[in-house]
Amino acid sequence: MPSPDPTRFVLINTSHPGNVGAAARAMKVMGFTDLVLVAPRYPDVLTHDETLAMASGATDVLETARIVPTLLDALDGITHACATAMTPRDFGPPTFAPRALFGSLSASGHRVAFVFGSERFGMSNDDVYRCHACLSIPTGAGYGSLNLAQAVQLIAYDWRQALGGFTVTSRTADVALADGTALQGLLDHWQRVLVEIDYLDPATPKKLMPRLQQLLNRAQINVEELNILRGVARAIEKRERGTKD
Repeated sequence: MPSPDPTRFVLINTSHPGNVGAAARAMKVMGFTDLVLVAPRYPDVLTHDETLAMASGATDVLETARIVPTLLDALDGITHACATAMTPRDFGPPTFAPRALFGSLSASGHRVAFVFGSERFGMSNDDVYRCHACLSIPTGAGYGSLNLAQAVQLIAYDWRQALGGFTVTSRTADVALADGTALQGLLDHWQRVLVEIDYLDPATPKKLMPRLQQLLNRAQINVEELNILRGVARAIEKRERGTKD
């Protein structure tokens, strides 16, 4: 049965089991699951110890992955295949940076495959010619070689972003910001403490308290943070009063 995942990642002639596992992990963290291997060096690569170790929690991707003999088999059901190559070729499909293509491709309704060549030799010309587009990840001019799994991760990330990305949930979203009344209570508390430790002279306060208020306004502290600052003020008061006793 075909995978419900509309995106497929195809690895051709992989020689290092660890790269297969790391590629599976890169896919999973971006929400993709359809992995096809074309004639890998090791027929048992999907259950190889190094593969499983590098998958690090993405063994379900490996369990549903398939091994096929040719790229033509791997592209069964695919309507738009993207080859990956470090440098453009003189003949073949047009070459794009991933983000330059993904905006339009994500809205096209295609079943998309991203095809990666072997670690040592990349993709053959014949395999590139089977694809509709060629992707070239922009890199520094001095060194453009990417590890296979790193390339999978970059393509998977950009493609996920083009598909709409994931909702990022703030870890502090459930902690309310301190309101104006609470902030004023904190400022009043700190003013008493600063006077008590002789840091603030009430006769010549200058602009110390307004500046502290501006600092708190910029910081937009939440209730938990305000309670910490109130606790610090209470600790100072306790130490100061103990010293005076």
